[in-house]
Amino acid sequence: MADVHDLGGRAGFGRIAHEAREPVFHAAWEGRVMGLVYCAVGLGWIKIDAFRHGIERMDPERYLRATYYERWLASLERVLAEAGVLDPGYRAPPVALRAGFQREAGVPRFAPGDAVRTTPRASGRHTRLPGYAGSKRGIVAHARGGFVFPDANAHGAGEQPQPLYTVRFSARELWGPGAEPNASLCVDLFEPYLEPVMREGQEPARDVA
Repeated sequence: MADVHDLGGRAGFGRIAHEAREPVFHAAWEGRVMGLVYCAVGLGWIKIDAFRHGIERMDPERYLRATYYERWLASLERVLAEAGVLDPGYRAPPVALRAGFQREAGVPRFAPGDAVRTTPRASGRHTRLPGYAGSKRGIVAHARGGFVFPDANAHGAGEQPQPLYTVRFSARELWGPGAEPNASLCVDLFEPYLEPVMREGQEPARDVA
């Protein structure tokens, strides 16, 4: 079962409330929390993927009741404590800021047109593979180059750069026969999430359309 934060494609949670002329921040503290998170990541105290995983580890009931920036604050407190930044007397070492997340990642395994199937979604660890897209078949639409791999970076295992792809799925592959016909959805997915769809005795199938 998908974790509580992974609500894509799941029913029973009501409509998304749309606030007309919604302000950037509803209270001054929200802007301060955003600034603290940007500083903590920029100074190298925490990893952005570890911060996201901190949100995912919130108590499910608290997560569902919390506002957007309440989740940010809860994760910031957790991850800074785990990193030792909040310990008395701790001083962060100087860290050179590194802009962006694009990295060299070697030769990509897939190319546009390749037929692929996603791996099952692992629960309990940080991942950018949505629950609704686990164990689904799609076609590589674009190869995006190498990027920091969130699944490793969130857990202190280093950046481990991986190729990133845009994969196109039919709506019916994702949602079943009741989905809108001829509709599709594109999802950006890292190479470890993908497996080739093979025909016996052949190379991975290519989209020739």
